[in-house]
Amino acid sequence: MQFSYPDGNAVRINCPDSPTLLAKVRERLAEGYGFALATINVDHLQRLSEDGHFRTAYAAHDLVCADGNPIVWLSRLAGHPVRLAPGSDLVLPLAAEAAALDLPIALVGSNDESLALAARAMQARVPGLRVALTHAPGFPFDPDGAEALGIIDSLRASGARLCFLALGAPRQELFAIRARDALGNVGFASIGAGLDFLSGQQRRAPALVRQAKMEWLWRMLSNPRRLALRYAKGFAILPGHALAAIRQRSARPQG
Repeated sequence: MQFSYPDGNAVRINCPDSPTLLAKVRERLAEGYGFALATINVDHLQRLSEDGHFRTAYAAHDLVCADGNPIVWLSRLAGHPVRLAPGSDLVLPLAAEAAALDLPIALVGSNDESLALAARAMQARVPGLRVALTHAPGFPFDPDGAEALGIIDSLRASGARLCFLALGAPRQELFAIRARDALGNVGFASIGAGLDFLSGQQRRAPALVRQAKMEWLWRMLSNPRRLALRYAKGFAILPGHALAAIRQRSARPQG
């Protein structure tokens, strides 16, 4: 599944499911190759349509998976079906991959209290996990600014090899590319609210709501002032993407 833009940038979902993603992460961690992992959702699609800097960074990501049922539905329309792999569900499995290789991790984003609680929760659930660094940037965080450079220096000194970014889009994806290129051997996973879910500072939708594919509604109702307009913009662009997905399917070579 690919999302193409007039400026030549293209975002391709190259991890069709969680097992494929984890296998690729395992290989890169074991071989000492840095990477940037993004979990694309409708909010990202809407931002990608407006922000060229974001598009360039997103297109440079090594690993992209589907975070949101609309992305899964679009992939089916395009004839390149993928399975749901939400960033929040990937935090512990990714941490387990690092722990299995005895590689330390870092947590960047959110706030100091949430990071401390998330680190303890992760270590309780992932035996042998080492947390080498936690850092809550100032707000608003500038991924191109001096503080970002300082975080890169701290990551280098810490020895962390996998860094979870909870900075929100587009900041986390922009920083991931800058830091990956600067460090070379560190993987960056942009997981949004995943750390706040682990810390308990945000409550995730109950399992039944997620199974009904209504997590988006749960989140919107939990914070309508911040999320209602975001979701409205996201839904507004879906018809255009559905048509593009159908054209993508039609353009596939016939067997």
